[in-house]
Amino acid sequence: MSVRPVKSTSLGQPTIEGAGVELYRAFGFSNPTELDPFLLFDDFRNDDPAAFQKGFPWHPHRGIETITYVLEGSVDHGDSLGNTGSLGAGDIQWMTAGSGIMHREMPKGNTQGQMHGFQLWANLPSGLKMTNPRYQDIAGHDIPEIIDDDGTRVKVIIGSFWGKFSPVDGIAADPQYLDIYVPPGLKKTFPVDTYRKAFAYVFEGAGAFDYASTPRGILTEKEVAGTEVNIRDLSGNRTLVNFDTGDNVTVQAGEKGVRFLLISGKPIEEPVAWHGPIVMNTRAELKQAVQELQNGTFIKAAH
Repeated sequence: MSVRPVKSTSLGQPTIEGAGVELYRAFGFSNPTELDPFLLFDDFRNDDPAAFQKGFPWHPHRGIETITYVLEGSVDHGDSLGNTGSLGAGDIQWMTAGSGIMHREMPKGNTQGQMHGFQLWANLPSGLKMTNPRYQDIAGHDIPEIIDDDGTRVKVIIGSFWGKFSPVDGIAADPQYLDIYVPPGLKKTFPVDTYRKAFAYVFEGAGAFDYASTPRGILTEKEVAGTEVNIRDLSGNRTLVNFDTGDNVTVQAGEKGVRFLLISGKPIEEPVAWHGPIVMNTRAELKQAVQELQNGTFIKAAH
């Protein structure tokens, strides 16, 4: 087996989206080939209701799939097709926008005012850009969790792992999406398909990926006096780790353990024409989508 080396690391950047939701963006709106088939990843964890309660009012989606994973609080959602619902703590939603929907998402804090969660965007291949929209809402208690003898915990959000299968199916990118906790001081290896793009996102504790033999923080890039330098971020929080090729990922947990998302998917390797929440293959298709938004023909009849 070959360990995937770390290609790059970076910290999520503060961003404001929707009607004023404060979040951290790990990647998005830059190079769509870097983590193909994934386009964007947002971390919307916040303990201040004023930072998220205005939510994400009505907005369009076409040509992508969005994956929302809620840790604390809830997200009420609705769309132009008449679908409504609420995602609670531990729940996930896989939304295939396909040919297009108008959508709204309104986060709410728990009794402590906390709203914690993540949203990932996955691209659709050209043959499925105009497929019928659909939802897969999965309750937290239906998500399989594996607890290893050494205390390692893995929630199988999407895909399969260690003989367990997520109830989400029929996803174009055929992704694997895992929520992993490794106890303090433990070194652990996780298999990842060699032909997939893969990244980790650390959100609790600290860990060292790649060939580290002793617990330490994630290597992160920061700018000091106008020069980019590598430093050790002992918290590990909001750190994106982008892996090179190989068939497994190794992490050494720090003194408080480490919890991270490990996500991989098959590259689509197609041209990307991107404008906000609309992602097509050509500028002409993108222009058509914008025109349809303006003339009221964006929403298509099911076929």
